[in-house]
Amino acid sequence: MNTNKKRIVYFSHGGGPLPLMGDPAHKAMIEFMKVLPEQIERPELILVISAHWEERVPTLLGSPNPPMFYDYYGFPPETYEVNYPAPGAPDKAAQIAQMLEDAGIPSQINPTRGYDHGHFIPLLMMYPQADIPTLQLSLIRGLDPEHHLQLGEALRPLLNENILIIGSGFSFHNMSAFSWRPNGKPDPANDVFQDWLIEANTHSTYTATRNALPNWEEAPSARYCHPREEHLLPLLVCAGLAQKPAEVIFDDQILGKRGLAFGW
Repeated sequence: MNTNKKRIVYFSHGGGPLPLMGDPAHKAMIEFMKVLPEQIERPELILVISAHWEERVPTLLGSPNPPMFYDYYGFPPETYEVNYPAPGAPDKAAQIAQMLEDAGIPSQINPTRGYDHGHFIPLLMMYPQADIPTLQLSLIRGLDPEHHLQLGEALRPLLNENILIIGSGFSFHNMSAFSWRPNGKPDPANDVFQDWLIEANTHSTYTATRNALPNWEEAPSARYCHPREEHLLPLLVCAGLAQKPAEVIFDDQILGKRGLAFGW
């Protein structure tokens, strides 16, 4: 395997189905998603940790053919006909559940839930053929950062396999302050948090990252950028899994800091 290619990525997945609707503000994000597979060894399986699923314990999709879960509202009818027919991987879900149990983390499998938009929107852009089996893993209700770092650490054995792990969230998720306008005005409060996030995840040692991330609320403008942190926590799962410095894989001229993406 080409070790220069990413095995773990965290990125912003956009606003609901807007990337599929030709929304001008998502043009750069669409192009980014389309070229991202060039930086990734083609996986045999994709595991997505989506910001849009929270359960009491970490929960995995268990259907061999997961349905679609259109968890957005008020969009045109055609956005509720989008289909991403990638097969599930119930056997791997059972293996991962056992992996978590062995690490002392209770888990469960949901055999009926479908792919939410944090899952199918980016994968439609990255792998439109839908020919790679995919799984989805929930966040843990309560949104404790330490629990999500531990969740990632418990998933470390997956790095021995050709699996792509995606943390699908958003590096800025204050919807009342968000503007989808292309070339929007700079937001210094957002920028200072993104700078902290970059520094925290690109430390030279995992120990430094491990010490910083549980205290993310102490970062400048943290609660301005994340009034509720569900879109940030997939990053913590990824960091705990990688246990090494991240690489920033966004182009500030293309995506801007509200499209921040990390790769390992």
